[in-house]
Amino acid sequence: MRHLPVRMARWSARHAGRAIAGWFAFVVLCLVAGIALGTNEATTKDFWVGEAGRAEATATEGGLERSPTERIMIRARSGELDMAAADAAARDVTVRMRELPEVESVAAPVRSKDGEVLLVTVVLNGPELEGKKNVVPLLEQTAAVGADHPDLVVEETGSPAISKGVNDQRDEDLALSERISLPVTVITLLVVFGSVIMAGVPLLLALSSIAAAIGLSMVASHVMPDAGVGTNLILLIGLAVGVDYTLFYLKREREERARADGRLGPEALVELAAATAGRAIVVSGLAVIVSTATLYLATDVIFSSLATGTILVVAVAVASSLTVLPALLVVIGRRADRLAPRRAARRAKRGKPARAGKPETGRVFAALLRPARTRPALTLCLSVLVMLGLAVPALGLKLIDPGRDTFSRDIPAMRVYDRLTESFPELLVTHEVVTRSTPEQAAQVKQALEDLGRRAQGDPLFAQTPEGAESPTDPKTPARSEAAVRTSADGRISVLELSVPHPAPSAEAIASLTRLRQDHIPATVGRLSGVETAVSGDVARGRDYVSHESDKLPLVLGFLLLMTFLMTVWAFRSVAIGVIGVVLNLLSAGASLGMLVLVFQGTWAEGLLDFDSLGAIASRVPLFLVVILFGLSMDYQVFVVSRIQEARQNGMSAREAVLEGINRSAKVVTSAAIVMVTVFGAFVALHLTEMKQMGFCLAVAVLLDAVVIRLMVLPSVLLLLGERAWWPARRPGRGGRAQEPAAGPLAEVG
Repeated sequence: MRHLPVRMARWSARHAGRAIAGWFAFVVLCLVAGIALGTNEATTKDFWVGEAGRAEATATEGGLERSPTERIMIRARSGELDMAAADAAARDVTVRMRELPEVESVAAPVRSKDGEVLLVTVVLNGPELEGKKNVVPLLEQTAAVGADHPDLVVEETGSPAISKGVNDQRDEDLALSERISLPVTVITLLVVFGSVIMAGVPLLLALSSIAAAIGLSMVASHVMPDAGVGTNLILLIGLAVGVDYTLFYLKREREERARADGRLGPEALVELAAATAGRAIVVSGLAVIVSTATLYLATDVIFSSLATGTILVVAVAVASSLTVLPALLVVIGRRADRLAPRRAARRAKRGKPARAGKPETGRVFAALLRPARTRPALTLCLSVLVMLGLAVPALGLKLIDPGRDTFSRDIPAMRVYDRLTESFPELLVTHEVVTRSTPEQAAQVKQALEDLGRRAQGDPLFAQTPEGAESPTDPKTPARSEAAVRTSADGRISVLELSVPHPAPSAEAIASLTRLRQDHIPATVGRLSGVETAVSGDVARGRDYVSHESDKLPLVLGFLLLMTFLMTVWAFRSVAIGVIGVVLNLLSAGASLGMLVLVFQGTWAEGLLDFDSLGAIASRVPLFLVVILFGLSMDYQVFVVSRIQEARQNGMSAREAVLEGINRSAKVVTSAAIVMVTVFGAFVALHLTEMKQMGFCLAVAVLLDAVVIRLMVLPSVLLLLGERAWWPARRPGRGGRAQEPAAGPLAEVG
């Protein structure tokens, strides 16, 4: 692996045209293959987790699975509801919906308890997750009925309509984040390089890497189903690491060019950059990939999709840096060499001196490094205390599985949902009790489930049968009749639905699930011998999902820490550096999670960041962020420590090497951090609270890691440890090579 980047760079430099054409052919091939195969989307069963998952699997086996359902509300535009007009609109809705091939059934209209709303329930064909694809014709017919009855408000909501609204909003949000992050990225690169061409190279490679990774992810979905979040992450991570890897390589090539002062050609300069930055990019990319792969241990389709998207885009970004980037640099370098004499002549004609190389570290970076250089012990103590102080709020972390009640009210279907649940509170939450027994026990099971339904009717946590609710055709028809038991054709599987008039994230809804599982079921159907019972529904899904993640957390974190340590030791052949890397990553992740809890778990920042606090953190966010943050922190760790190791291998003392390495890497690492913070920070402007939390935490973590960890904590630790930081490696000799037989992949500089 040590010589692979150099060999690849040498070939690309000598065959620049082929390398460039080959890369873009690869990108096109990935996209064509992905489009040809399409995306294999995750099905409902891929999301089954815990007891709720077992209940849904059992119900599906008996043909009693939950179906995608839409609700059409009919109400007066002003004043009291005209029942004759409402009846006519309801008949119109019913006729139109029954003619649609996407519709399985349409229920009889039902009046709300106050008589001001008429409700028509429509069940769609197919599994639950496909509802969002099939709901568009229903929405069109609902709009048409509303246009034909201008005195009434005819509106539609339901899980399919809400899911479609969330997807549409997410697409708009991603477009907004791109409009924010791309200009800032371009400006940052222009400041770093002072050249439009050089600034365009990182952006071009990042975007092409994203395109290739999206195509590959579509292919990979046929091995591991896509949960619908992979593409979002490819865009998020791809722009960040794609620009960063190219930035590190470009800066090193320009550094070698300045050092050579015209004595070396573009091909030789590219090989020198590949021998240093190229190797660091490979190790860094492997570290991110290995760290992210620990998400597969969570055995969750969403985390698997996130891991696959991240691994693919990082792998493609590394490949672009090793193949097409050297070729592009050679082409640009040849052009610069041809123009150099003319530029020098013009400057001489104007009497201007030749441009002097800019110092590696400006006044700002020098000021930030001064505390670590002059008082490392004090700097280390204060910096660590600050990071630990920021991490303290993480001790109060609360997790929640965000359901539809937490979605933005900018989505029209969510505003209709609020009006629906206000008129029909029993539709807020449904618990589904699923049983499996022998056909001979069917009568006993049905009786026990009916008894369970009566117990729930007497429990204030559950919805009571509304009194006085009327339908337009039969005043005695309630909005929701007494809970009925549905049984499969073979009599083996039965389902009982129980309503709860509280939103899914509320304490009352959670308490009702606990009461159901611990009290009502054991007192009724739980007494029957040989009968399997499980509970699913909106609340059960979320609670069981959070429990599943909590159970997997120690395993994932354990492997993450182990792999981070082993990767660092392998890269630098130093146990001490490995321990330092793990500890610093924990500090960075802890501080960013603490800031996340401080900002999003309370309400004080709601107006500032435009969100409605959930009183908790989305359950997927912490685990995913810790894994990604460890990978991204390894990026900076590898680039900074490799520069320090390089200086040490060139014969500098431990102290000189630390200062030289930090000085050489500070500007480029900070520039890369600005790009990452911009990309991640743009997600704070999105509507979805879960995405806001991810973007905020990633942006804060990168900022803390680049400034506090890499400019204060890391140099202070290495200065205090001296040569002990490189144990068990020996001090390098005067010739510039370590006196040990086994050099790490970053130990030798070509």
